[in-house]
Amino acid sequence: MSHDLFEAAKAAMAKSHSPYSSFPVGAALRTADGRVFAGANVEIASFPEGWCAETTALGHYIMAGGGEISEIAVVAARMDKVTPCGGCRQRLAEFTRPSTKVHLCDANGVVETVTMGEMLPYGFDGETLR
Repeated sequence: MSHDLFEAAKAAMAKSHSPYSSFPVGAALRTADGRVFAGANVEIASFPEGWCAETTALGHYIMAGGGEISEIAVVAARMDKVTPCGGCRQRLAEFTRPSTKVHLCDANGVVETVTMGEMLPYGFDGETLR
């Protein structure tokens, strides 16, 4: 099941706008009801004020009504087993559970699967801010 999520992330990566870093990234997330939302990183001249692939995917997910996220895949063209950056780990944690699977991919597929809890063990919890 994670292979199709990888393929969605890889297809998104092909649409990356990364003229400054030449570091295209793609991400895709799947909701519990099977919907897939993908995104690519977008860089602007005021580097590093662009946004990450995970942020783009989350934007599509939120605009479509959200839901429980069951798994995430992230791929970069020039890095094996890429992980979400620190900011994206927190963004993803806002919409997932510690047990949500995160598939770390290379250009051929999933290399390793971890959980959000393993990726961000001490992340901020929205409940803390209430």
